[in-house]
Amino acid sequence: MLATLTDEPFDDTGWIYEIKWDGYRAVSYLNKGSVEILSRNNLSFTQKFKEVAEALKAWNINAVIDGEIVAMNDKGVASFQQLQNFANKGESTHLIYYVFDIIWLDGKDLTNLTLLERKNILQSLMPEDDSVIKYSDHIEEKGTAFFELATQRGLEGIMAKKSDSTYTKNFRTKLWLKIKNNKRLEAIICGFTQGRKSRKHFGALVLGKYEGDQLIYIGHTGTGFNDKNLGEVEKKLAPLVTVKTPFSKKPKTNMPVTWVKPRLVCEIKFSEVTDEGILRHPVFMGLREDKEAKNEMNVEVVDADERNNSKSKIKKSKKSGSENPKPENSQSKKNSKYKTQNAEHKTQNSKQLLPSTSKEETININNHELKFTNLDKLYWPDEKITKRDMLNYYYNIMPYILPYMKDRPQSLNRFPNGIKGESFYQKNVSGKVADWLTTYDYKSASSGDKKFLVCTDEASLMYIASLGCIEMNPWHSRIQHAENPDWCVVDLDPDDNNTFEQVIKAAQAVKKVLDAIDVPAYPKTSGSTGMHIYIPLGAKYSYEQSKLLAELIVNIVYQDISSFTSLERNLSKRKGKIYLDFLQNRTIQTIAAPYSLRPKPGATVSTPLDWSEVKKGLTIKQFNINTIFDRLKDVGDIFKPVLEKGIDLKKTLEKINSL
Repeated sequence: MLATLTDEPFDDTGWIYEIKWDGYRAVSYLNKGSVEILSRNNLSFTQKFKEVAEALKAWNINAVIDGEIVAMNDKGVASFQQLQNFANKGESTHLIYYVFDIIWLDGKDLTNLTLLERKNILQSLMPEDDSVIKYSDHIEEKGTAFFELATQRGLEGIMAKKSDSTYTKNFRTKLWLKIKNNKRLEAIICGFTQGRKSRKHFGALVLGKYEGDQLIYIGHTGTGFNDKNLGEVEKKLAPLVTVKTPFSKKPKTNMPVTWVKPRLVCEIKFSEVTDEGILRHPVFMGLREDKEAKNEMNVEVVDADERNNSKSKIKKSKKSGSENPKPENSQSKKNSKYKTQNAEHKTQNSKQLLPSTSKEETININNHELKFTNLDKLYWPDEKITKRDMLNYYYNIMPYILPYMKDRPQSLNRFPNGIKGESFYQKNVSGKVADWLTTYDYKSASSGDKKFLVCTDEASLMYIASLGCIEMNPWHSRIQHAENPDWCVVDLDPDDNNTFEQVIKAAQAVKKVLDAIDVPAYPKTSGSTGMHIYIPLGAKYSYEQSKLLAELIVNIVYQDISSFTSLERNLSKRKGKIYLDFLQNRTIQTIAAPYSLRPKPGATVSTPLDWSEVKKGLTIKQFNINTIFDRLKDVGDIFKPVLEKGIDLKKTLEKINSL
């Protein structure tokens, strides 16, 4: 399970906080004395860290555990440099394997248990007084104070983990967050290396600082850039190019270097300085055009908090003048940010499962070989969006969409030739899909027995997408409680003659009723022409009860806005009106999942909304394959409460009756 980097510590009752160990992440497979230790990249650590392997053998349990191998310095602090020296040169050091999670035990998969449940199991199994295997303990709620203490002790940072989170394999998630004790300095740019592969302009900046009158090499950074600032920095460096190195001692670099005169200063964020004076994890933050290199002869390392404080002082001094700046409307700023962008400004996602160099690929996901074919086929011809783009989208959106897909039977809506080709629904997959996939037997006297495909993990979701399923259509319930939906849906389905502004007014009318009966609800665009409003049920009630609830709500709404809405399902009978659909709340009925693509022009995405966004000016097309990831960076998954504790239906019905 991978964590997402975040800037600030925080306090929250639903989170726990652990030390972020500065070492090698290692998952260990223990089988009654047999041990294999693997890195994140599936490289074996078993021989490299024999001391740890021997300690794990002595533990003598049958489990898979997750942790971090660290080397402790003489101050009792984890030292990554000392760990590297041990791994590369065999230097003696005290190794500790801090274990923080258990994901399998005695033949049972524990990944669906909550984090606290897993940690309780792990702690109960820990060997006593072991000098190598240690339990990575945690505190609850008080993340800010814990981070301050970690910083004071020179630790790399802390981990924040949602206490009720399940274990999601191989994907970066916001249920685990890492908060680093980063520092900053103003470094002098002394050269740049060639870019690798498709990297334009340059690869990395070569950095230095003055000690006395000597310019000393302190490392290089290739992170923190985008196409825009790469080009801007290159333009400023071009007039400074020289054949002579500015360093008194020429450093070794991993790529050919173009030297420049040491004139430009940039701000760098980093985690620590090695014994040789080299920065670890340096990140380019920007040029300091207000600084001259000759004035940087005694560069100080400034803590991030101190830097932020000085910046806030500058802002305050600016505000103290005679001019009173007009406060900005944060919501209008947020809405304008997600206007439809041109396809040439696509969000560059960090993970591309399928490269653009081949028309087909076979890739191992969750220990299953998946073959992806026809990757160059245009699925959205007008937008030049290919099947490859669609598959890469689902690979990158996985941490967000999977919670709404996992363990749910699927109605497969297949578009093998893209949105302008023929499409067909496939519900019964008996004998038509890979044997390793989970299926669910549904028996029906009216429509016949069917075997539905069930999405269980990353591999099965990518398999579904590979069939040409542009959109994902899960049941409202999971196979563990197939007759009890997790949510109730009010589907606002407009006619061709309705405007989206009318859809917005209908959503606001639904919200008004729900507020009156104290029912929480969460809206999302359909990605097509309408909107979906979800009410959390917590799998406590039947489909019939869910349908009844939706029917009662829309009947009240209809009384308020009957001029442009209808309770008639038949298109001819409700022409020109928005259908307030409550019949979606039936077994095997499906609608597009949150974060699902839709087979519509613009490659739109069914996107969760904050109620403050449901107002005039909102459009469906502003949320699409090119814009959704920028939005998620800012707001995260705001739909999560749909999967949490459901409403009390008895109390809700009493409030409806009292209206």
